[in-house]
Amino acid sequence: MKRKRQLGDLQLAIMRVLWERGEAPAIEVHQALFVERGLAVTTIKTMLRKLEEYGCVEHRTHGRQFIYRPAIAEADVRKGMVGALVQRLFAGDSAALVNHLVESGEIDPNDLEGLEEILSTKRKETGK
Repeated sequence: MKRKRQLGDLQLAIMRVLWERGEAPAIEVHQALFVERGLAVTTIKTMLRKLEEYGCVEHRTHGRQFIYRPAIAEADVRKGMVGALVQRLFAGDSAALVNHLVESGEIDPNDLEGLEEILSTKRKETGK
C-alpha cells in the first residue's frame, strides 16, 4: 500500500470478499454482500471503481466483465487502520489500547496466555 488508506465500512466489506475469493466480478461481490447490506449492484460497481482509483483493487477483463482482485494485502490495511486508531484514540500509546482491551473484557482471559506467548516470542526476536 503506497500510502495508508483508511477504508470505510463498505469498502472494507468489499475488500474482505476479494481477499477471501482472490478475485471476483462485481456481481459476485454484490451477491456476497446483498443479504447483509441490501445495496444495488451499481453501488458495488461504483465502490469497486473508487477502490481501484485509490489503488486498493485492480481488474482484468473477461469478455465484457471486469474481474476485480485486491491490490493491497489485508495485513497492510489492518496495520494502517489499527495504527490510525491508536493515534486517534490513544495518542499513539499502543499499550493503552491493549490495557483498554483487557480491562474492558474485549480480550477473553483465556486468550491472555496466548498473548503472553506472542510477547515472549517477540521479546526473543528483538533481544529485549
